[in-house]
Amino acid sequence: MANLFDLTGRRALITGSSRGIGRELARGLAQHGASVVVHGRDAGTLDHVRKDIAARTGADVAAITFDVTDADQVDAAIDRLERDGGPIDILVNNAGIQRRAFFPDFELDDWHDLVATNLTSAFLVGRRVSRGMVERGAGKIINIGSVQSQLGRANIAPYAATKGGIAMLTKGMCADLGPRGIQVNALAPGYFATELTRALVDDVDFSRWVSERTPAGRWGRTEELVGTLVYLASGASDFVNGQVIYVDGGMTAVV
Repeated sequence: MANLFDLTGRRALITGSSRGIGRELARGLAQHGASVVVHGRDAGTLDHVRKDIAARTGADVAAITFDVTDADQVDAAIDRLERDGGPIDILVNNAGIQRRAFFPDFELDDWHDLVATNLTSAFLVGRRVSRGMVERGAGKIINIGSVQSQLGRANIAPYAATKGGIAMLTKGMCADLGPRGIQVNALAPGYFATELTRALVDDVDFSRWVSERTPAGRWGRTEELVGTLVYLASGASDFVNGQVIYVDGGMTAVV
């Protein structure tokens, strides 16, 4: 049964993996045998992450920079990856940003940035990578959602809209790609402590709210996402498709 979760021989691209949750997801796939391609906007930071994951796991790790919101750059980058390193068997659409404002005051440019980075990027990268998967009749795509794929919260309505869109994009991709042997699912984290959420973790009132609102009584640790990711990326989930799996300490299960 352990072989169900073995990713040896599979190649994974994780967008937005130079820090935070994305970096942990890339490391987790590498630890379970995958060769990984990390992605980000800063080449220097990305090279450090590449070396760190390779040293920790012994895996084959490559790095690539491209704008996930630009269709031409996406197509050119995936062309290069496939030409130089072979097919992409696992895609993790993790790239994302956050903007906060009271809804009547939300800037239009921030709306466009959120939609482009959080939702359009998953469409663009997923569309290009899935073409090779269709040809091979196999592949795993994991879109990263959020508890905001299901729940709203003040001052982040546009962000919640993009994460709700991820949930429905996942289902639509399943409908198209499932008959071609491809599984598309979403992993939706709750509140996780990372360097990107440090200000929120350090906010006593907000951390109290997270602890009281979450049945587990605490923030999540990024390594706690890896098991679900490996499951969705491996043969263990071959009959799981179009699902949004919440890893949130129970937050979405209670009122």
